[in-house]
Amino acid sequence: MKQGLSLRVSQHLALTPQLQQSIRLLQLSTLELSQEVGQMLDENPFLELGSDELPREEFGLAQADTPVRPDDLAAEAAPGPMADFGVSTASGADNNSDAEPLSADDGQNWDGDGSVQTSPDDSEWGGDARAHGNNLDGNDDAEVTELARSQESLQSHLHAQALVLRLGEEDRAALRFLIESLNDDGYLEEPVEELARSLGAQDEEQLEQLVHHFTVALGLLQSLEPTGVGARGLAECLTLQLKVVQAQLQGEPGAKSTTVKVALLICAQPMDLLARRDIKRLTQLCRASDAEVREAIALIGHLEPKPGRRFVNVERNIVVPDVLVVRVGKGAQARFQARLNPDVMPRLRVHDIYANALKQHKSGGSDAASYAALQQRLQEARWFIKNIQQRFDTILRVSSAIVERQKSFFSHGELAMRPLVLREIADELGLHESTISRVTTAKYMATPFGTFELKYFFGSGLGTDSGGNASSTAVRALIKQFIGAENLKKPLSDNQLSEMLKEQGIECARRTVAKYREGLRIAPASLRKAL
Repeated sequence: MKQGLSLRVSQHLALTPQLQQSIRLLQLSTLELSQEVGQMLDENPFLELGSDELPREEFGLAQADTPVRPDDLAAEAAPGPMADFGVSTASGADNNSDAEPLSADDGQNWDGDGSVQTSPDDSEWGGDARAHGNNLDGNDDAEVTELARSQESLQSHLHAQALVLRLGEEDRAALRFLIESLNDDGYLEEPVEELARSLGAQDEEQLEQLVHHFTVALGLLQSLEPTGVGARGLAECLTLQLKVVQAQLQGEPGAKSTTVKVALLICAQPMDLLARRDIKRLTQLCRASDAEVREAIALIGHLEPKPGRRFVNVERNIVVPDVLVVRVGKGAQARFQARLNPDVMPRLRVHDIYANALKQHKSGGSDAASYAALQQRLQEARWFIKNIQQRFDTILRVSSAIVERQKSFFSHGELAMRPLVLREIADELGLHESTISRVTTAKYMATPFGTFELKYFFGSGLGTDSGGNASSTAVRALIKQFIGAENLKKPLSDNQLSEMLKEQGIECARRTVAKYREGLRIAPASLRKAL
């Protein structure tokens, strides 16, 4: 093998730790950012939450409008999430073979002057924000969240009722077992025989005893509140509730009692007939009049098909808007302006005492390695503050552009929404389309009509007779308005909705109307029809 020397020119793209962190912070939600800040506060001794209001460092919107370099645009388009904090990507086999992965604890090259002096960059950012501690100090916001999440479960509610029943030891154990076997809707999905076998009965006699105890316990369970709990299916759940109504009407002959009896007969039939509202077939099977069947179906419609629904401990995601839209000016001069929500902006600064102590420490001798590592941590803290600030500045720029383009929405609502795509905002701000996508994901804006995700303001367009475009969001709102004003005895079909949109000058096919209607969670005309 002959050795030789050659010269080769190549290009490669390397994502620095600063840029990786900037991209990663940009795509985090408010909650994820709070967790990230809390983790960084634990790991980096040079970073602290500010308590005093200091001047905001000169880094942000004043320099945010500078042209973006082509290299940065290419870097923004890099796929990701950038989960690995210090991984640098490069093209070329030689570079990949020699590269060593970096971690958050060692070897990061945070470009800078390496100074350990307290500089203007070390001042607090977010000084106009209220210090909320990112829910780390158990403040009122955290207590409210905990109270919202603390909810009595269905099992706890049933166990509390079972305590007042005078039962034997075996029946009480069987009832407790059945309660714990209920699903979130309050149904007992497995048959009693299967539950008895799951306890490992050794012979048929023992199995029969277990089935007997479970059968007795099931009757007791179905007598507890909420009515319908412990049912093995929808028909049984509705029947249990109707029997309670029937017991309340006992001794009161009249139309109400007849309606309950017909409703019980309907629940004894296949449930698909009730779902389709097949009045003709139900009148034949129940041997009742058309009016009686309709009244019975209306009564069934007021029952609860999922008795455990109100006990489901669904995690409550409290949406805190990142941007607030406020009205500025009065009369004809009034306009809408986007502002950052100060409650979500962490007040971060470099710890002055530690930074000054490191400045006075000499780097010579055996402590040179420790000194360099602390220098790296200090520079990392400075870059973290800058990247946090840059994240909010970018969100504000994108939000301001959205408010400017969708200003009709803030005055007239979703019917005035105009078509908008990510490319338009990207071209206006000189950013990459992927950056706009990261900014508009899991970021929320508080408007006069409610709080919406930034992605809500983007939508495709449908052609109009005038040659323009109508936003798909506005078309959905129009469909919802049409259905809200319809005659419940003669609900509008998808074809009729399509024709009504054409009368408004909007070309929208029946299939598109059906897709938008399903997206709005509106039932078809056959199920919206009032009996």
